[in-house]
Amino acid sequence: MKQMSLSRRQFCQWLGGSGLLAGASLPPMNLDRYLDQTSPAVPTGSHIGNLYPFVQKQADRSELELSFLRPEFRDLETWQKTARARVLDHLFYSPPPAPPAPELIHRTDRGDYVEEYLTFQTTPDLRVPAYVLIPKKAKLPAPALIVLHCHGGFYLWGKEKVVEIEDEPPALAEFKQESYGGKSIATELVRRGYVAIVIDTFYWGERRMLLDEDPPSYREPRTMTKDEIAAFHRRSQQAEQLVARSLFAAGITWPGVMLWDDLRTVDYFSARPEVDASRLGCVGLSVGGYRSFLLAALDPRIKVAVDVGWMSSLGTHIKRHIINSIGLTFHIVGLYRYLDLPDLAALIAPRSVLVINGSRDQLFPPEGVESAFKKIDACFRKAGVPDRQRCRLYDAPHQFNADMQAEAWSWVAQSLGP
Repeated sequence: MKQMSLSRRQFCQWLGGSGLLAGASLPPMNLDRYLDQTSPAVPTGSHIGNLYPFVQKQADRSELELSFLRPEFRDLETWQKTARARVLDHLFYSPPPAPPAPELIHRTDRGDYVEEYLTFQTTPDLRVPAYVLIPKKAKLPAPALIVLHCHGGFYLWGKEKVVEIEDEPPALAEFKQESYGGKSIATELVRRGYVAIVIDTFYWGERRMLLDEDPPSYREPRTMTKDEIAAFHRRSQQAEQLVARSLFAAGITWPGVMLWDDLRTVDYFSARPEVDASRLGCVGLSVGGYRSFLLAALDPRIKVAVDVGWMSSLGTHIKRHIINSIGLTFHIVGLYRYLDLPDLAALIAPRSVLVINGSRDQLFPPEGVESAFKKIDACFRKAGVPDRQRCRLYDAPHQFNADMQAEAWSWVAQSLGP
């Protein structure tokens, strides 16, 4: 038999002519109706245009089947084992344990506290840089806090965003003024008597992405001009998607790397002789706030968490708020089938959590923040400890200002002292 080579168009024409495609009972097909999907008939007001209704319906159909608020879940501890395991499964990353093997680089007397700059191992493949701040006048071992720096589209520095350093670069000082009311919050906390630790999270500070062809100045941020700093931050922001896709290709996720580093930080920090491991807390702004909330949810050793500038019901973001808030750096893929972000509050109960958002924070839809606050309250009420959560909305943009800090430190002191 002679073989025929048909183009796709020829094949479709042959199939239609054969009667196999058309069928006597089928009406003529208007292919344009199906192929032209570029202009929605009704404006959606969404950043994803005509694709929005489909995507939103998928979120709306989620039954959040592991939410503690469902009537079938009655015992908090039993539910927590199941829900915590599901969150960890969806990180798609579970590195083998590794001894921290800390290496002290230098120890500096800062007057009322001592600053250690060191590195330690979080996995067999990762060694992270950190500051540990130890108060001089506190009775040791003392209560201690893991301080988690923010994203901010500001990549050259990580831990230095929350630690006071000498000869602070103007760009860093300006960032602190906008985001933290000019304060170095880890340094503020050590002066209040807490031991504090801050690491550079993956992709920030000393763990930033450097390319083979980068100029020498990119390896020493203090030498960079204002224009170079802005260019580096633009490149880093644009490359987040590439780095996330690279991690996906390796079979792991960015939030997995980030959150496991934070969990292993607790391992190292809680074993230090200066730290009272029974009085551990965590605090952060923005993605640092998200990390604080997740760290408390995943690690029962955390007795109090402060989450500033990162709380909302995730399903409300899809219309217009994905673009600036749901990043591949931290979003746990597929989790919304089982749990919304505020559902994780029940993983913290009966321990303590303070959640703070700004009413002028453009990252989050107001209705999403409101519904999240209500759900957190409901989770703690069902757990029988309504007073161990507080959700506060400030008249403020995306920041951790002085008034927020005052409330946060008061909340932490209630749980940890001193």
